[in-house]
Amino acid sequence: MANIERFAPSPTGPLHLGHAFSVLTAFERAKKAHGRFLLRIEDIDASRCRPEWEALIFEDLAWLGITWKKPVLRQSTRIPAYRAALQSLWNMGLLYPCTCSRADIKSAANAPQEGATLHGPDGLIYPGTCRTKLLPDHMPTTPLRLKMPEAFSRSIGDIVVARQNMGTSYHLSVVVDDAFQDVTHVTRGEDLAGATPIHKYLQKLLGLPVPEYFHHRLIRDENGKRLAKRDNARSIQKYRADGATPQDIRKVIGL
Repeated sequence: MANIERFAPSPTGPLHLGHAFSVLTAFERAKKAHGRFLLRIEDIDASRCRPEWEALIFEDLAWLGITWKKPVLRQSTRIPAYRAALQSLWNMGLLYPCTCSRADIKSAANAPQEGATLHGPDGLIYPGTCRTKLLPDHMPTTPLRLKMPEAFSRSIGDIVVARQNMGTSYHLSVVVDDAFQDVTHVTRGEDLAGATPIHKYLQKLLGLPVPEYFHHRLIRDENGKRLAKRDNARSIQKYRADGATPQDIRKVIGL
């Protein structure tokens, strides 16, 4: 089977240099292996995603010299597939509704009897407050958590697999879609290395193939901080407007 790589951005803001490094790394790995490269739009968070950001993603990637197989898969069209996966996990007795707010989780995690607060891939590790509550007869549409095995409980906690008003979560949708698109190789930043055990566990539970994961170095600012949308990292669009070339971008990010 040919190598199939993918780049899966969320249209919640402009792409920055960190995205450029990730997509160019994935694209060139696929090209070197004579494989295929896919673009997937992760737009499950309707409250934050915007069509203008999606259009800019296409413009930036084309400018960088990236080509991709069409049509582009959008996660917003895949809700029934995520619901089916959730139903399978519910039928296994592995899910439970969770009504805890972030403030509730923070309060429980900081309680004296819990000791020092711990952080996992999703932030504060969930203390399991709702895990032992009586389950309804049918899978609800409320937020759902996955009962993680003991080996993961201290470092990860019970992860959210269905968020409010989304019907899914990043962890669930990404493994369902990677399997649907026959993705064989996942190239992403080392900041997501902590999510990989979660994804492998979900793949095992759902009987899905496990891609080969490669975690690349991160692009950081002059203070050593990882570039992020929320910190207004300098966008590729801004570099383009200032007259930079794709080769200039490659030099800046060390390719």
